[in-house]
Amino acid sequence: MTAVALQRRPLPWLRPALLAAPLVLLFVVLLVYPVGQLLLLSVYSDGAFTLAKYRQLFASSVYVDVMLITLKISLWTTLLSVVAGYPVAYLISSLSKDRKAKWLFWVLLSFWTSFLVRAFAWIVMLGRNGVVNQLLSAAGIQDAPSNLLYSLGAVLVAMVHALMPLAVLTMLSVMENIDRNLPRAALTLGARPGTAFWRVYFPLSMPGVAAGAIMVFVTAVGFFIVPALLGGRKEIMVAQLIIDQVQQTMNWGFAGSISVLLLLVVLAVFALYDKVLGLSSMAGGAEQRTRSAAAHDGVLHRLGDSVLGALGAVSDKLLALVPRGRREPQPGDSLPLRTIVLMVLLFLSVPALLMIPLSFADKSGLNWPPRGFTLQHYQDMLASPLWMQAGLRSLLVGLGAAVLALLVGTPVAFLLARSQMRGKSLLLAFVLSPIIIPRMIIAVGMFYFFARVGLVGTSLGLMIGHTVIAVPYVVMTMMAVLRNYDTRLDLAAQSLGARPWQTLRYVTLPILAAGLFSSFLFAFATSFDELTIALFASGGLSATLPKQFWDEVTLQLSPVIAAVSTCLFVFVTLLITCAERLRRKSAGR
Repeated sequence: MTAVALQRRPLPWLRPALLAAPLVLLFVVLLVYPVGQLLLLSVYSDGAFTLAKYRQLFASSVYVDVMLITLKISLWTTLLSVVAGYPVAYLISSLSKDRKAKWLFWVLLSFWTSFLVRAFAWIVMLGRNGVVNQLLSAAGIQDAPSNLLYSLGAVLVAMVHALMPLAVLTMLSVMENIDRNLPRAALTLGARPGTAFWRVYFPLSMPGVAAGAIMVFVTAVGFFIVPALLGGRKEIMVAQLIIDQVQQTMNWGFAGSISVLLLLVVLAVFALYDKVLGLSSMAGGAEQRTRSAAAHDGVLHRLGDSVLGALGAVSDKLLALVPRGRREPQPGDSLPLRTIVLMVLLFLSVPALLMIPLSFADKSGLNWPPRGFTLQHYQDMLASPLWMQAGLRSLLVGLGAAVLALLVGTPVAFLLARSQMRGKSLLLAFVLSPIIIPRMIIAVGMFYFFARVGLVGTSLGLMIGHTVIAVPYVVMTMMAVLRNYDTRLDLAAQSLGARPWQTLRYVTLPILAAGLFSSFLFAFATSFDELTIALFASGGLSATLPKQFWDEVTLQLSPVIAAVSTCLFVFVTLLITCAERLRRKSAGR
Protein backbone atom coordinates (compact mmCIF):
# COMPACT_ATOMS: atom_id res chain seq x y z
CA MET A 1 0.00 0.00 0.00
CA THR A 2 2.87 2.35 0.78
CA ALA A 3 4.44 1.77 -2.63
CA VAL A 4 1.10 2.37 -4.36
CA ALA A 5 0.58 5.58 -2.38
CA LEU A 6 4.04 6.80 -3.32
CA GLN A 7 3.35 6.04 -6.97
CA ARG A 8 0.10 8.02 -6.88
CA ARG A 9 1.62 10.99 -5.08
CA PRO A 10 2.18 13.79 -7.63
CA LEU A 11 5.73 14.82 -8.37
CA PRO A 12 6.76 18.05 -6.56
CA TRP A 13 7.67 19.79 -9.80
CA LEU A 14 4.50 18.83 -11.68
CA ARG A 15 2.16 21.47 -10.23
CA PRO A 16 4.55 24.43 -10.81
CA ALA A 17 5.23 23.16 -14.32
CA LEU A 18 1.52 22.98 -15.15
CA LEU A 19 0.87 26.45 -13.77
CA ALA A 20 3.73 28.04 -15.71
CA ALA A 21 3.39 25.98 -18.91
CA PRO A 22 0.84 28.20 -20.77
CA LEU A 23 2.87 31.37 -20.15
CA VAL A 24 6.17 29.72 -21.04
CA LEU A 25 4.73 28.27 -24.23
CA LEU A 26 3.19 31.62 -25.21
CA PHE A 27 6.42 33.52 -24.64
CA VAL A 28 8.63 30.94 -26.38
CA VAL A 29 6.46 30.92 -29.51
CA LEU A 30 5.59 34.63 -29.71
CA LEU A 31 8.52 36.32 -27.97
CA VAL A 32 11.70 34.25 -27.75
CA TYR A 33 11.48 32.72 -31.22
CA PRO A 34 10.43 35.88 -33.18
CA VAL A 35 12.93 38.15 -31.40
CA GLY A 36 15.62 35.49 -31.73
CA GLN A 37 14.93 35.21 -35.46
CA LEU A 38 15.20 38.97 -35.88
CA LEU A 39 18.49 39.13 -34.01
CA LEU A 40 19.79 36.13 -35.96
CA LEU A 41 19.12 37.94 -39.24
CA SER A 42 21.64 40.59 -38.19
CA VAL A 43 24.52 38.05 -38.29
CA TYR A 44 23.20 35.46 -40.78
CA SER A 45 22.63 36.28 -44.44
CA ASP A 46 22.51 34.12 -47.60
CA GLY A 47 23.27 31.00 -45.62
CA ALA A 48 26.47 32.31 -44.05
CA PHE A 49 27.62 34.09 -40.92
CA THR A 50 28.45 37.76 -41.51
CA LEU A 51 29.06 40.99 -39.61
CA ALA A 52 28.39 43.21 -42.62
CA LYS A 53 25.29 44.74 -41.02
CA TYR A 54 27.26 45.75 -37.93
CA ARG A 55 30.07 47.20 -40.05
CA GLN A 56 27.40 49.21 -41.87
CA LEU A 57 25.96 50.28 -38.54
CA PHE A 58 29.25 51.66 -37.22
CA ALA A 59 30.67 52.81 -40.57
CA SER A 60 28.81 56.09 -40.22
CA SER A 61 28.46 58.23 -37.14
CA VAL A 62 24.79 58.82 -37.95
CA TYR A 63 23.50 55.73 -36.17
CA VAL A 64 25.75 56.18 -33.16
CA ASP A 65 24.61 59.81 -32.93
CA VAL A 66 20.97 58.68 -33.02
CA MET A 67 21.66 56.27 -30.16
CA LEU A 68 23.27 59.06 -28.14
CA ILE A 69 20.28 61.32 -28.84
CA THR A 70 17.98 58.50 -27.76
CA LEU A 71 19.89 58.05 -24.50
CA LYS A 72 19.94 61.81 -23.87
CA ILE A 73 16.19 62.20 -24.34
CA SER A 74 15.46 59.04 -22.33
CA LEU A 75 17.66 60.08 -19.41
CA TRP A 76 16.22 63.58 -19.24
CA THR A 77 12.68 62.16 -19.47
CA THR A 78 13.44 59.72 -16.66
CA LEU A 79 14.97 62.37 -14.40
CA LEU A 80 12.17 64.89 -14.89
CA SER A 81 9.42 62.27 -14.56
CA VAL A 82 10.79 60.89 -11.29
CA VAL A 83 11.58 64.29 -9.74
CA ALA A 84 8.18 65.77 -10.63
CA GLY A 85 6.29 62.58 -9.85
CA TYR A 86 7.83 61.93 -6.42
CA PRO A 87 5.80 64.62 -4.56
CA VAL A 88 2.61 63.27 -6.17
CA ALA A 89 3.29 59.72 -5.04
CA TYR A 90 4.40 60.93 -1.59
CA LEU A 91 1.24 62.96 -1.02
CA ILE A 92 -1.15 60.28 -2.29
CA SER A 93 0.50 57.58 -0.18
CA SER A 94 -0.07 59.64 2.98
CA LEU A 95 -3.81 60.18 2.48
CA SER A 96 -6.77 58.19 3.77
CA LYS A 97 -8.47 55.76 1.40
CA ASP A 98 -11.28 58.10 0.36
CA ARG A 99 -9.00 61.10 -0.21
CA LYS A 100 -6.42 58.88 -1.90
CA ALA A 101 -8.95 57.65 -4.46
CA LYS A 102 -9.85 61.22 -5.47
CA TRP A 103 -6.26 62.28 -6.06
CA LEU A 104 -5.26 58.99 -7.66
CA PHE A 105 -8.13 59.28 -10.14
CA TRP A 106 -6.34 62.07 -12.03
CA VAL A 107 -3.11 60.08 -12.23
CA LEU A 108 -4.94 57.03 -13.55
CA LEU A 109 -6.90 59.17 -15.99
CA SER A 110 -3.68 60.50 -17.49
CA PHE A 111 -2.03 57.07 -17.35
CA TRP A 112 -4.82 55.34 -19.26
CA THR A 113 -5.43 58.14 -21.77
CA SER A 114 -3.93 57.16 -25.11
CA PHE A 115 -0.35 58.21 -25.84
CA LEU A 116 -1.58 59.39 -29.23
CA VAL A 117 -4.29 61.57 -27.70
CA ARG A 118 -1.76 63.21 -25.41
CA ALA A 119 0.78 63.73 -28.19
CA PHE A 120 -1.91 65.22 -30.43
CA ALA A 121 -2.95 67.52 -27.59
CA TRP A 122 0.58 68.88 -27.35
CA ILE A 123 0.66 69.49 -31.10
CA VAL A 124 -2.39 71.70 -30.66
CA MET A 125 -1.11 73.37 -27.48
CA LEU A 126 2.34 74.18 -28.87
CA GLY A 127 1.16 75.29 -32.33
CA ARG A 128 1.56 78.85 -33.52
CA ASN A 129 -2.08 79.53 -32.68
CA GLY A 130 -2.13 77.17 -29.71
CA VAL A 131 -2.73 77.71 -26.02
CA VAL A 132 0.89 78.29 -25.00
CA ASN A 133 1.55 80.93 -27.64
CA GLN A 134 -1.73 82.64 -26.82
CA LEU A 135 -0.83 82.78 -23.12
CA LEU A 136 2.68 84.09 -23.81
CA SER A 137 1.29 86.80 -26.07
CA ALA A 138 -1.43 87.75 -23.58
CA ALA A 139 1.18 88.04 -20.82
CA GLY A 140 3.29 90.36 -22.97
CA ILE A 141 6.24 87.95 -23.02
CA GLN A 142 6.30 87.85 -26.84
CA ASP A 143 4.98 89.98 -29.67
CA ALA A 144 4.70 87.25 -32.31
CA PRO A 145 3.97 83.50 -32.00
CA SER A 146 7.05 81.35 -31.39
CA ASN A 147 7.95 78.10 -33.13
CA LEU A 148 7.57 75.75 -30.18
CA LEU A 149 6.99 72.56 -32.14
CA TYR A 150 9.61 70.25 -33.66
CA SER A 151 12.25 70.89 -31.03
CA LEU A 152 13.96 69.10 -28.16
CA GLY A 153 11.90 71.06 -25.64
CA ALA A 154 8.61 69.95 -27.23
CA VAL A 155 9.76 66.32 -27.23
CA LEU A 156 10.83 66.42 -23.58
CA VAL A 157 7.63 68.12 -22.39
CA ALA A 158 5.42 65.64 -24.23
CA MET A 159 7.45 62.59 -23.19
CA VAL A 160 7.50 63.62 -19.53
CA HIS A 161 3.76 64.21 -19.75
CA ALA A 162 3.31 60.73 -21.26
CA LEU A 163 5.54 58.77 -18.87
CA MET A 164 5.28 60.58 -15.54
CA PRO A 165 2.08 58.70 -14.52
CA LEU A 166 4.01 55.44 -14.91
CA ALA A 167 6.69 56.75 -12.54
CA VAL A 168 4.07 57.93 -10.02
CA LEU A 169 2.20 54.61 -9.93
CA THR A 170 5.43 52.61 -9.62
CA MET A 171 6.74 54.74 -6.76
CA LEU A 172 3.32 54.75 -5.08
CA SER A 173 3.25 50.94 -4.89
CA VAL A 174 6.37 51.07 -2.70
CA MET A 175 5.50 54.18 -0.65
CA GLU A 176 2.16 52.69 0.43
CA ASN A 177 4.05 49.93 2.25
CA ILE A 178 6.39 52.27 4.17
CA ASP A 179 5.60 52.50 7.87
CA ARG A 180 4.84 56.17 8.59
CA ASN A 181 5.67 55.62 12.25
CA LEU A 182 9.38 55.42 11.42
CA PRO A 183 9.77 59.13 10.51
CA ARG A 184 7.61 60.00 13.54
CA ALA A 185 9.93 57.93 15.74
CA ALA A 186 12.87 59.92 14.39
CA LEU A 187 11.07 63.14 15.32
CA THR A 188 10.47 61.94 18.87
CA LEU A 189 14.19 61.14 19.15
CA GLY A 190 15.08 64.75 18.35
CA ALA A 191 15.45 64.75 14.56
CA ARG A 192 14.08 67.74 12.70
CA PRO A 193 11.37 67.19 10.01
CA GLY A 194 13.69 67.68 7.04
CA THR A 195 16.33 65.37 8.47
CA ALA A 196 13.71 62.74 9.37
CA PHE A 197 12.44 62.73 5.79
CA TRP A 198 15.81 62.56 4.02
CA ARG A 199 17.53 60.19 6.46
CA VAL A 200 14.60 57.85 7.19
CA TYR A 201 11.74 58.04 4.70
CA PHE A 202 13.61 58.75 1.47
CA PRO A 203 15.99 55.74 1.72
CA LEU A 204 12.98 53.49 2.31
CA SER A 205 11.35 54.86 -0.85
CA MET A 206 14.45 54.35 -3.01
CA PRO A 207 13.34 50.93 -4.35
CA GLY A 208 10.22 52.62 -5.72
CA VAL A 209 12.23 55.50 -7.16
CA ALA A 210 14.62 53.09 -8.86
CA ALA A 211 11.79 50.92 -10.18
CA GLY A 212 9.94 53.97 -11.51
CA ALA A 213 13.11 55.25 -13.14
CA ILE A 214 13.86 51.95 -14.86
CA MET A 215 10.29 51.62 -16.13
CA VAL A 216 10.30 55.13 -17.55
CA PHE A 217 13.77 54.76 -19.08
CA VAL A 218 13.03 51.48 -20.86
CA THR A 219 9.74 52.83 -22.21
CA ALA A 220 11.39 56.07 -23.33
CA VAL A 221 14.26 54.28 -25.11
CA GLY A 222 11.80 52.45 -27.35
CA PHE A 223 9.43 55.42 -27.76
CA PHE A 224 8.69 56.77 -31.21
CA ILE A 225 5.24 58.42 -31.07
CA VAL A 226 6.26 61.73 -29.51
CA PRO A 227 9.58 62.17 -31.40
CA ALA A 228 7.88 61.39 -34.70
CA LEU A 229 5.05 63.87 -34.12
CA LEU A 230 6.76 66.68 -32.20
CA GLY A 231 10.46 66.25 -32.90
CA GLY A 232 12.56 67.74 -35.65
CA ARG A 233 15.43 66.27 -37.63
CA LYS A 234 17.72 66.49 -34.60
CA GLU A 235 15.39 64.50 -32.32
CA ILE A 236 15.26 61.21 -34.24
CA MET A 237 15.32 58.17 -31.96
CA VAL A 238 16.42 54.58 -32.55
CA ALA A 239 12.90 53.18 -32.80
CA GLN A 240 12.23 55.46 -35.78
CA LEU A 241 15.24 54.01 -37.58
CA ILE A 242 13.94 50.48 -37.05
CA ILE A 243 10.53 51.47 -38.45
CA ASP A 244 12.14 52.98 -41.54
CA GLN A 245 14.30 49.91 -42.19
CA VAL A 246 11.30 47.56 -42.00
CA GLN A 247 8.52 49.57 -43.62
CA GLN A 248 10.48 51.37 -46.34
CA THR A 249 13.32 49.04 -47.35
CA MET A 250 12.37 45.67 -45.71
CA ASN A 251 16.00 45.42 -44.63
CA TRP A 252 15.47 42.87 -41.86
CA GLY A 253 19.16 42.27 -41.24
CA PHE A 254 19.99 45.91 -40.66
CA ALA A 255 16.86 46.37 -38.53
CA GLY A 256 18.08 43.41 -36.50
CA SER A 257 21.52 44.96 -35.97
CA ILE A 258 19.96 48.22 -34.75
CA SER A 259 17.71 46.17 -32.47
CA VAL A 260 20.74 44.38 -31.02
CA LEU A 261 22.37 47.72 -30.21
CA LEU A 262 19.20 48.96 -28.52
CA LEU A 263 18.73 45.69 -26.65
CA LEU A 264 22.31 45.70 -25.33
CA VAL A 265 21.82 49.17 -23.86
CA VAL A 266 18.57 48.14 -22.15
CA LEU A 267 20.03 44.87 -20.82
CA ALA A 268 23.03 46.73 -19.40
CA VAL A 269 20.72 49.08 -17.51
CA PHE A 270 18.62 46.17 -16.21
CA ALA A 271 21.73 44.24 -15.17
CA LEU A 272 22.84 47.23 -13.09
CA TYR A 273 19.36 47.55 -11.61
CA ASP A 274 19.20 43.84 -10.76
CA LYS A 275 22.61 43.99 -9.10
CA VAL A 276 21.62 46.92 -6.89
CA LEU A 277 17.95 46.25 -6.11
CA GLY A 278 16.83 42.98 -7.69
CA LEU A 279 14.15 42.52 -10.33
CA SER A 280 11.53 41.42 -7.81
CA SER A 281 11.36 44.99 -6.47
CA MET A 282 9.63 45.92 -9.76
CA ALA A 283 6.75 43.69 -8.70
CA GLY A 284 6.61 45.30 -5.27
CA GLY A 285 8.66 42.66 -3.51
CA ALA A 286 10.89 43.52 -0.62
CA GLU A 287 14.57 43.17 -1.37
CA GLN A 288 17.41 42.84 1.06
CA ARG A 289 20.01 43.35 -1.61
CA THR A 290 19.81 47.12 -1.36
CA ARG A 291 20.84 47.14 2.28
CA SER A 292 23.55 44.54 1.82
CA ALA A 293 24.96 46.33 -1.21
CA ALA A 294 25.05 49.63 0.71
CA ALA A 295 26.71 47.95 3.68
CA HIS A 296 29.44 46.41 1.53
CA ASP A 297 30.15 49.49 -0.50
CA GLY A 298 31.48 51.84 2.19
CA VAL A 299 32.46 54.69 -0.10
CA LEU A 300 29.08 54.99 -1.80
CA HIS A 301 27.31 54.52 1.51
CA ARG A 302 29.22 57.37 3.16
CA LEU A 303 28.78 59.58 0.11
CA GLY A 304 25.03 58.97 0.02
CA ASP A 305 24.76 59.55 3.75
CA SER A 306 26.56 62.88 3.38
CA VAL A 307 24.29 63.99 0.53
CA LEU A 308 21.14 63.05 2.45
CA GLY A 309 22.45 64.82 5.53
CA ALA A 310 23.08 67.99 3.52
CA LEU A 311 19.61 67.82 1.97
CA GLY A 312 18.11 67.36 5.42
CA ALA A 313 20.00 70.37 6.78
CA VAL A 314 18.85 72.57 3.88
CA SER A 315 15.26 71.40 4.31
CA ASP A 316 15.33 72.15 8.03
CA LYS A 317 16.60 75.68 7.40
CA LEU A 318 13.79 76.29 4.92
CA LEU A 319 11.21 74.87 7.31
CA ALA A 320 12.56 77.12 10.07
CA LEU A 321 11.34 80.11 8.04
CA VAL A 322 7.76 78.87 8.39
CA PRO A 323 6.03 79.91 11.64
CA ARG A 324 5.40 76.98 13.98
CA GLY A 325 1.65 77.55 14.02
CA ARG A 326 1.49 77.11 10.26
CA ARG A 327 3.40 73.85 10.07
CA GLU A 328 1.20 70.88 9.21
CA PRO A 329 1.84 67.66 11.12
CA GLN A 330 0.71 65.45 8.23
CA PRO A 331 2.02 65.54 4.61
CA GLY A 332 -1.54 65.53 3.28
CA ASP A 333 -2.26 68.77 5.13
CA SER A 334 0.79 70.62 3.82
CA LEU A 335 -0.31 73.53 1.66
CA PRO A 336 3.02 73.87 -0.25
CA LEU A 337 3.03 70.13 -1.04
CA ARG A 338 -0.59 70.15 -2.17
CA THR A 339 0.11 73.19 -4.35
CA ILE A 340 3.01 71.44 -6.07
CA VAL A 341 0.97 68.28 -6.60
CA LEU A 342 -1.98 70.26 -7.99
CA MET A 343 0.32 71.96 -10.50
CA VAL A 344 1.70 68.58 -11.60
CA LEU A 345 -1.80 67.10 -11.93
CA LEU A 346 -2.89 70.12 -13.98
CA PHE A 347 0.10 69.52 -16.25
CA LEU A 348 -1.01 65.91 -16.65
CA SER A 349 -4.71 66.57 -17.16
CA VAL A 350 -5.15 69.86 -19.01
CA PRO A 351 -3.84 68.82 -22.48
CA ALA A 352 -6.42 66.05 -22.88
CA LEU A 353 -9.19 68.20 -21.37
CA LEU A 354 -8.55 70.93 -23.95
CA MET A 355 -9.56 68.50 -26.71
CA ILE A 356 -13.16 68.61 -25.50
CA PRO A 357 -13.98 72.24 -26.43
CA LEU A 358 -11.95 71.94 -29.65
CA SER A 359 -14.03 68.94 -30.72
CA PHE A 360 -17.16 71.15 -30.68
CA ALA A 361 -15.53 74.19 -32.32
CA ASP A 362 -17.15 75.41 -35.53
CA LYS A 363 -14.85 78.00 -37.08
CA SER A 364 -11.59 77.90 -35.18
CA GLY A 365 -10.60 74.40 -36.27
CA LEU A 366 -7.69 73.39 -34.04
CA ASN A 367 -6.78 76.95 -33.05
CA TRP A 368 -7.28 78.41 -29.62
CA PRO A 369 -9.61 79.75 -28.35
CA PRO A 370 -12.40 77.71 -30.00
CA ARG A 371 -15.21 79.59 -31.68
CA GLY A 372 -18.73 78.50 -32.47
CA PHE A 373 -20.43 75.20 -31.71
CA THR A 374 -21.10 72.21 -33.94
CA LEU A 375 -21.55 68.45 -33.78
CA GLN A 376 -20.31 68.01 -37.33
CA HIS A 377 -16.98 66.51 -36.27
CA TYR A 378 -18.74 63.79 -34.30
CA GLN A 379 -21.08 63.14 -37.20
CA ASP A 380 -18.12 62.79 -39.54
CA MET A 381 -16.50 60.34 -37.11
CA LEU A 382 -19.63 58.21 -36.81
CA ALA A 383 -20.17 58.28 -40.57
CA SER A 384 -16.62 57.10 -41.28
CA PRO A 385 -16.38 53.32 -41.75
CA LEU A 386 -12.64 53.51 -41.05
CA TRP A 387 -13.09 54.96 -37.56
CA MET A 388 -16.02 52.70 -36.69
CA GLN A 389 -14.34 49.50 -37.87
CA ALA A 390 -11.09 50.45 -36.15
CA GLY A 391 -12.91 51.15 -32.87
CA LEU A 392 -14.81 47.86 -32.98
CA ARG A 393 -11.65 45.92 -33.82
CA SER A 394 -9.73 47.52 -30.94
CA LEU A 395 -12.58 46.69 -28.56
CA LEU A 396 -12.74 43.03 -29.61
CA VAL A 397 -8.97 42.59 -29.67
CA GLY A 398 -8.63 44.29 -26.28
CA LEU A 399 -11.28 42.09 -24.67
CA GLY A 400 -9.77 38.93 -26.13
CA ALA A 401 -6.22 39.88 -25.12
CA ALA A 402 -7.34 40.79 -21.59
CA VAL A 403 -9.10 37.44 -21.11
CA LEU A 404 -6.11 35.48 -22.44
CA ALA A 405 -3.65 37.48 -20.34
CA LEU A 406 -5.77 36.88 -17.23
CA LEU A 407 -5.98 33.13 -17.89
CA VAL A 408 -2.27 32.82 -18.59
CA GLY A 409 -0.91 35.27 -16.01
CA THR A 410 -3.00 34.53 -12.91
CA PRO A 411 -1.68 30.96 -12.34
CA VAL A 412 1.90 32.26 -12.62
CA ALA A 413 1.11 35.01 -10.11
CA PHE A 414 -0.11 32.34 -7.65
CA LEU A 415 3.06 30.36 -8.31
CA LEU A 416 5.37 33.32 -7.73
CA ALA A 417 3.50 34.64 -4.69
CA ARG A 418 2.89 31.41 -2.81
CA SER A 419 5.37 28.72 -3.84
CA GLN A 420 8.93 28.22 -2.61
CA MET A 421 10.20 26.62 -5.80
CA ARG A 422 13.72 26.98 -7.08
CA GLY A 423 14.42 29.39 -9.89
CA LYS A 424 11.64 31.79 -8.90
CA SER A 425 13.79 34.82 -9.73
CA LEU A 426 14.50 33.40 -13.20
CA LEU A 427 10.79 32.84 -13.81
CA LEU A 428 10.05 36.39 -12.69
CA ALA A 429 12.70 37.75 -15.05
CA PHE A 430 11.15 35.71 -17.87
CA VAL A 431 7.69 37.07 -17.03
CA LEU A 432 9.05 40.63 -17.09
CA SER A 433 10.90 40.12 -20.39
CA PRO A 434 8.19 41.87 -22.49
CA ILE A 435 8.84 44.95 -20.32
CA ILE A 436 12.62 44.57 -20.43
CA ILE A 437 12.80 44.13 -24.21
CA PRO A 438 11.90 47.38 -26.03
CA ARG A 439 8.43 47.18 -27.57
CA MET A 440 9.74 48.03 -31.03
CA ILE A 441 11.98 44.93 -31.11
CA ILE A 442 9.07 42.73 -30.04
CA ALA A 443 6.80 44.26 -32.68
CA VAL A 444 9.27 43.79 -35.54
CA GLY A 445 10.05 40.23 -34.46
CA MET A 446 6.33 39.38 -34.30
CA PHE A 447 5.78 40.96 -37.70
CA TYR A 448 8.49 38.77 -39.23
CA PHE A 449 6.99 35.69 -37.57
CA PHE A 450 3.37 36.56 -38.43
CA ALA A 451 4.30 37.15 -42.07
CA ARG A 452 5.63 33.59 -42.27
CA VAL A 453 2.56 31.97 -40.66
CA GLY A 454 -0.11 34.14 -42.27
CA LEU A 455 -1.26 36.12 -39.21
CA VAL A 456 -0.51 39.62 -40.53
CA GLY A 457 -3.73 41.61 -40.84
CA THR A 458 -5.76 39.23 -38.65
CA SER A 459 -7.50 39.97 -35.36
CA LEU A 460 -6.14 36.70 -33.95
CA GLY A 461 -2.57 37.82 -34.60
CA LEU A 462 -3.18 41.14 -32.87
CA MET A 463 -4.95 39.44 -29.96
CA ILE A 464 -2.18 36.98 -29.14
CA GLY A 465 0.47 39.63 -29.79
CA HIS A 466 -1.19 42.00 -27.33
CA THR A 467 -1.54 39.15 -24.84
CA VAL A 468 2.26 38.83 -24.66
CA ILE A 469 2.76 42.46 -23.64
CA ALA A 470 -0.25 42.48 -21.27
CA VAL A 471 0.68 39.35 -19.27
CA PRO A 472 3.45 41.01 -17.16
CA TYR A 473 1.03 43.65 -15.89
CA VAL A 474 -1.50 40.97 -14.92
CA VAL A 475 1.17 38.99 -13.07
CA MET A 476 2.51 42.03 -11.17
CA THR A 477 -0.99 43.22 -10.25
CA MET A 478 -2.10 39.80 -9.02
CA MET A 479 1.14 39.28 -7.07
CA ALA A 480 0.48 42.52 -5.21
CA VAL A 481 -3.09 41.40 -4.48
CA LEU A 482 -2.02 37.94 -3.31
CA ARG A 483 0.52 39.39 -0.86
CA ASN A 484 -2.38 40.93 1.06
CA TYR A 485 -4.55 37.79 0.88
CA ASP A 486 -5.03 35.83 4.10
CA THR A 487 -4.44 32.16 3.17
CA ARG A 488 -5.98 31.09 6.48
CA LEU A 489 -9.39 31.63 4.86
CA ASP A 490 -8.64 28.86 2.38
CA LEU A 491 -7.42 26.57 5.16
CA ALA A 492 -10.58 27.27 7.16
CA ALA A 493 -12.77 26.32 4.20
CA GLN A 494 -10.83 23.12 3.64
CA SER A 495 -11.02 22.23 7.33
CA LEU A 496 -14.80 22.49 7.05
CA GLY A 497 -14.81 19.91 4.27
CA ALA A 498 -14.52 22.04 1.13
CA ARG A 499 -12.61 20.47 -1.72
CA PRO A 500 -9.80 22.44 -3.43
CA TRP A 501 -11.93 23.45 -6.41
CA GLN A 502 -14.80 24.44 -4.09
CA THR A 503 -12.44 26.55 -2.00
CA LEU A 504 -11.18 28.23 -5.17
CA ARG A 505 -14.68 28.90 -6.49
CA TYR A 506 -16.49 29.99 -3.32
CA VAL A 507 -13.71 31.55 -1.23
CA THR A 508 -10.57 32.49 -3.15
CA LEU A 509 -12.00 33.88 -6.39
CA PRO A 510 -14.78 35.99 -4.76
CA ILE A 511 -12.25 37.61 -2.44
CA LEU A 512 -9.84 38.22 -5.32
CA ALA A 513 -12.57 39.47 -7.66
CA ALA A 514 -11.53 43.13 -7.38
CA GLY A 515 -7.89 42.28 -8.05
CA LEU A 516 -8.82 40.07 -11.00
CA PHE A 517 -10.98 42.81 -12.46
CA SER A 518 -8.20 45.37 -11.99
CA SER A 519 -5.80 43.03 -13.79
CA PHE A 520 -8.36 42.58 -16.57
CA LEU A 521 -8.77 46.34 -16.99
CA PHE A 522 -5.00 46.85 -16.95
CA ALA A 523 -4.56 44.25 -19.70
CA PHE A 524 -7.47 45.68 -21.69
CA ALA A 525 -6.13 49.23 -21.47
CA THR A 526 -2.66 48.01 -22.51
CA SER A 527 -4.09 46.31 -25.60
CA PHE A 528 -6.58 49.07 -26.44
CA ASP A 529 -3.83 51.71 -26.59
CA GLU A 530 -1.15 49.52 -28.22
CA LEU A 531 0.25 51.00 -31.44
CA THR A 532 3.69 49.48 -32.02
CA ILE A 533 2.57 45.91 -32.75
CA ALA A 534 -0.53 47.15 -34.58
CA LEU A 535 1.66 49.40 -36.74
CA PHE A 536 3.22 46.30 -38.31
CA ALA A 537 0.84 43.40 -37.76
CA SER A 538 -2.57 45.00 -38.38
CA GLY A 539 -2.12 45.31 -42.13
CA GLY A 540 -3.49 48.06 -44.32
CA LEU A 541 -7.15 47.03 -44.18
CA SER A 542 -7.54 45.94 -40.56
CA ALA A 543 -6.29 48.92 -38.57
CA THR A 544 -6.97 49.25 -34.87
CA LEU A 545 -8.07 52.54 -33.36
CA PRO A 546 -4.50 53.63 -32.41
CA LYS A 547 -3.27 52.67 -35.89
CA GLN A 548 -6.08 54.66 -37.54
CA PHE A 549 -5.37 57.57 -35.20
CA TRP A 550 -1.67 57.43 -36.13
CA ASP A 551 -2.44 57.41 -39.86
CA GLU A 552 -4.73 60.42 -39.54
CA VAL A 553 -2.34 62.46 -37.38
CA THR A 554 0.66 61.84 -39.63
CA LEU A 555 -1.31 62.76 -42.77
CA GLN A 556 -3.37 65.75 -41.62
CA LEU A 557 -4.57 67.54 -38.51
CA SER A 558 -8.35 67.42 -38.64
CA PRO A 559 -10.93 68.50 -36.03
CA VAL A 560 -12.34 64.97 -36.34
CA ILE A 561 -9.25 63.79 -34.47
CA ALA A 562 -10.26 66.07 -31.58
CA ALA A 563 -13.68 64.38 -31.57
CA VAL A 564 -12.05 60.94 -31.48
CA SER A 565 -9.73 62.11 -28.69
CA THR A 566 -12.71 63.31 -26.65
CA CYS A 567 -14.51 60.00 -27.09
CA LEU A 568 -11.42 58.09 -25.96
CA PHE A 569 -11.02 60.40 -22.99
CA VAL A 570 -14.65 59.88 -21.92
CA PHE A 571 -14.30 56.12 -22.42
CA VAL A 572 -11.24 55.98 -20.16
CA THR A 573 -12.99 58.12 -17.55
CA LEU A 574 -15.94 55.73 -17.45
CA LEU A 575 -13.58 52.78 -17.26
CA ILE A 576 -11.73 54.18 -14.25
CA THR A 577 -14.97 55.21 -12.52
CA CYS A 578 -16.38 51.72 -12.99
CA ALA A 579 -13.21 50.13 -11.63
CA GLU A 580 -13.22 52.41 -8.58
CA ARG A 581 -16.87 51.64 -7.75
CA LEU A 582 -16.24 47.91 -8.01
CA ARG A 583 -13.17 48.28 -5.80
CA ARG A 584 -15.19 50.10 -3.12
CA LYS A 585 -17.99 47.54 -3.36
CA SER A 586 -15.51 44.70 -2.94
CA ALA A 587 -13.79 46.46 -0.02
CA GLY A 588 -17.12 46.98 1.73
CA ARG A 589 -17.88 43.28 1.91
